[in-house]
Amino acid sequence: MDIYRLSNKPGFVITDLKLGVKNQDRVNVYVNDKFAFSLDVAQVVDFKIKKGLAVSEDRLLELKKASEYGKLYQRTLEWVLLRPHSESETRDYLRKKIFEKKLDKSYIDRIIEKLKTKKYLDDYRFAEWYVEYLTGKKNFSIKRIKMELRKKGIANDIVDELLERTENYEAKKLSEIIAKKRSKYPDEKKLIAYLCRQGFDYQLVNELVRSSEMD
Repeated sequence: MDIYRLSNKPGFVITDLKLGVKNQDRVNVYVNDKFAFSLDVAQVVDFKIKKGLAVSEDRLLELKKASEYGKLYQRTLEWVLLRPHSESETRDYLRKKIFEKKLDKSYIDRIIEKLKTKKYLDDYRFAEWYVEYLTGKKNFSIKRIKMELRKKGIANDIVDELLERTENYEAKKLSEIIAKKRSKYPDEKKLIAYLCRQGFDYQLVNELVRSSEMD
């Protein structure tokens, strides 16, 4: 039931509290014997919600806002815990959800700050994980990795610090790719062109391709 319609009633009383069926971390709140909104268990405690509590219309609207915020925070937390995410990615996720649900835009900063305070959102930790993923799973050059990190909104100082640790990565990765792609690109010039398109440095590519040819 929409809380806004409750304004026709002579008074507002919380008449029942029931644990959610699908999610028992949330509590369904009934006002004047009709479902009004749900809150998470912590919110029920914080707001001192109990059966028989009389509330004003303004208070009901505040509680509905708290309900919206709580549900959006929980969805965002579950999304963040699926895998590491950057702050920029999370802001984009929240903007999309707020647009879809027509929610208050102020929730974005509140949720981001709460996630950061609780250490669920940390750009440095995300960047460490992403660099490890890209260097281990993808045929990406350092240049390409930098580009991917910046797409995720990672600050330049974090990017530079983490990539300083990958000093021998470029040559090692190139040697692996050359060994794998040699049969597909028997023409040396085409192999060099392919590797340069992946973002690898031309001088290093040329040197390693030619030296592998002599092995």
